[in-house]
Amino acid sequence: MDSNLLGRLVDRHAAALELYARQRCKTPEDVVQEAFVKLAAQPTVPENPAAWLFRVVRNGALNAAHAARRRRRHETEAAAESTGWFQAEQSVTKTNALDPETAAAEPRSLPLEQREVIVAHIWGGLSFQEIAVVSGCSASTAHRLYCASLSLMRERLGVTCHKLRPIQN
Repeated sequence: MDSNLLGRLVDRHAAALELYARQRCKTPEDVVQEAFVKLAAQPTVPENPAAWLFRVVRNGALNAAHAARRRRRHETEAAAESTGWFQAEQSVTKTNALDPETAAAEPRSLPLEQREVIVAHIWGGLSFQEIAVVSGCSASTAHRLYCASLSLMRERLGVTCHKLRPIQN
């Protein structure tokens, strides 16, 4: 496809296509971009490129909405089956017990690279060497991020070391 024609089609129809996709999904920009990529890959220009784009955007938006519903359903089911992120020691009394909701939310407040190390090590079962390979850092950096994450969570939650233990799967 001629790049000038593609550029004119983007200029003329992208905003309307995005508005059209927004009626059906929450990621209209992605759907429209994918439609233009598909158009550029066509061996011949469709007879009516605008109509073709609207059809492709409609189908893409329907697929995106369906995928989002399916993902939400799976996430809801997984959350219902989850045992949580942390468990309090048996010796913790009612007055100093961890609130499970607060403890479960705490890892989500960590910086992304610390959160990745926590999840990969505790729930993924990866060694610090394996985490280093995956994340592109050294094993000692992965270990340092892990220790810093646990220390930060302990400090924020106001617990001592023996009270905060990750649940191992």
